[in-house]
Amino acid sequence: MQIKWDIDRKRGNYRPTLKFVITLEEHERSIAMHAVSVQSMIPRIPNGGRAWCMPGCDERAPGWIPADYHQLHVPYFKTGIIKDFIRLPFQADDTFPEVENSFLLLRDTYEKVVASVYSIEPVNQQKELTTSQKTKEKIAAALTAQKMLAFSF
Repeated sequence: MQIKWDIDRKRGNYRPTLKFVITLEEHERSIAMHAVSVQSMIPRIPNGGRAWCMPGCDERAPGWIPADYHQLHVPYFKTGIIKDFIRLPFQADDTFPEVENSFLLLRDTYEKVVASVYSIEPVNQQKELTTSQKTKEKIAAALTAQKMLAFSF
């Protein structure tokens, strides 16, 4: 699995935007992995549809504490890719440790599941049964007689 992300913020009262792409590698797609998701450490912000946040409002209000956090998901194995974005809470500095820590959590959780699923070995069994010797002995006389009577001169 590959996770790429970038964080952009315009000058002023704009919120930073996290854009990310999560891509499964072919060997991960080939084992039909089930969905894996984790609760991230990235807070959900009030009015997250707005690209800006004015001083004293939403996450910039005094004493604001996040009530909820974003879920991060590994792509569905058939599509193999997720492209998404999350608006991050406004902050004056340019450090976003919750982003990398959340992606690390997703990767670590996913890798445990991959190791577990990958340990299930493939199977290819081909077997065959025929009439048992015991049954053949029981019906041999009757079959032989039937064939001899069916024989025509």
